[in-house]
Amino acid sequence: MAHSKHTIKAFDSDLDELARAIAEMGGVAERQIAEATAALTTRDGDRARRMIAADAMIDAMQRNIEERAVETIARRQPVAGDLRQIIGTLRIANEIERIGDLAKNIGKRIIAIYGEEMPPRSMRGVNHMATLMLAQLRDVLDSFARRDIAKALDVWTRDQDVDRLCTSLSQELLADMMEQSVAMCFGAHLMFCTKNLERIGDHTTNIAEAVHYMVNGETPLRERPKADFASMLTVAVGRTYNLRLKQYRRSELAPL
Repeated sequence: MAHSKHTIKAFDSDLDELARAIAEMGGVAERQIAEATAALTTRDGDRARRMIAADAMIDAMQRNIEERAVETIARRQPVAGDLRQIIGTLRIANEIERIGDLAKNIGKRIIAIYGEEMPPRSMRGVNHMATLMLAQLRDVLDSFARRDIAKALDVWTRDQDVDRLCTSLSQELLADMMEQSVAMCFGAHLMFCTKNLERIGDHTTNIAEAVHYMVNGETPLRERPKADFASMLTVAVGRTYNLRLKQYRRSELAPL
């Protein structure tokens, strides 16, 4: 660990235990994202159900970290940087728990679209997005373990790329649904899956901010770079609708 050593070695042991618990919890969350992506790719309902059930492990890990952190504060009465370490750990545990919930939500969508055909283009996009999410989560957990602010800020700034990819995928799905090449119900479920992945990216940036706070005592001063999903998607819907309307009018005016 990168934290400074204390005269009371038991305090160092407490902090190390909390750090190991975060690493273990983060590893479980990584597996959940990978399992959700694999289950979505194969539309494997049984695999999705196992992944959903495994979310209880992440919840239990968060409760354990909270209990350890509260006990450490009560026994050691930390101040300044030491207190930031524990508060930051609590924040990160909460973010990882939310990541687990979002992976579980993807699993629920998989069960709902069981048996539906997956458009290859859309699936490639979802897989690419999931790969980016896993890389961001691994990098930010590594930045926590090493107290590496530069790496944390790199994750923090990469989130806008994920936002753009999410909007692009949603635009493609909307176009496919309007062309009726993808069923409306299936397309809506897949859009929610991509949005869940985008939200996972938001939680990784929250972890990056927590790491920055633990090391420097403050969150990044500048505003987080973020592409506005809602406004971008509204524009995409409008453009898609206008295009389809023009195509319809041309077909109506075309000579028989």
